[in-house]
Amino acid sequence: MIRAAIDHLVVTAPSLATGIEFVHDALGVTAQPGGRHPRMGTHNALVKFDDSTYLEVLAVDPATRPPGHPRWFGLDDLDAHSAPALAAWVARVEDIHAALAAMGVTGDVKAMSRGSLEWLIAIPADGQLSAAGVMPVLIQWLHEGHPAPELEGSGCSLDSLRGLHADGSQIARPMGKVHFDARWSLAPATVEDKPGLVATIQTARGAQTLVTRGRA
Repeated sequence: MIRAAIDHLVVTAPSLATGIEFVHDALGVTAQPGGRHPRMGTHNALVKFDDSTYLEVLAVDPATRPPGHPRWFGLDDLDAHSAPALAAWVARVEDIHAALAAMGVTGDVKAMSRGSLEWLIAIPADGQLSAAGVMPVLIQWLHEGHPAPELEGSGCSLDSLRGLHADGSQIARPMGKVHFDARWSLAPATVEDKPGLVATIQTARGAQTLVTRGRA
């Protein structure tokens, strides 16, 4: 059985400053500076959950030239008035090609880097999120690199991540081919209800919840 673990949550925002402010208001902590992704025209800030899990605030980098192709995580759909929100989750695997094949899903595997970090990530060519972010984005870190151990402790930890989707079989079939982190679960959503994610995070102020844009 191919194993996968929750690697990080992705909060997208129209600017990095508004995303950092959103996370501070929600969790009571300030995200640490991350870096730039020139290939995607984005930059980020990070909040550590533990040595293998974190939260990423991701936004378009105004100092980087547009990449000439869709940016990842649906960032091109945001405008200056978009509210920051949880958008997606990224699952870590040891062999990204084997995991994609087992799940029977297609993914445009890209080699990425930021500073000394290098990884492979499976992102759709159109930059959109699969099943409104309920399906994970797969990542394979290279050379045993990972950003979380280098981050300062935040006092926050990920308790659970729940996906909601009206067509649960659309998610359950491919997800059933890989053994995912026990903190992940899938629940039905009514046809009228928006699909998306609900993350429960333990903080110094108690349990806090982040939800997909439009679910609040």
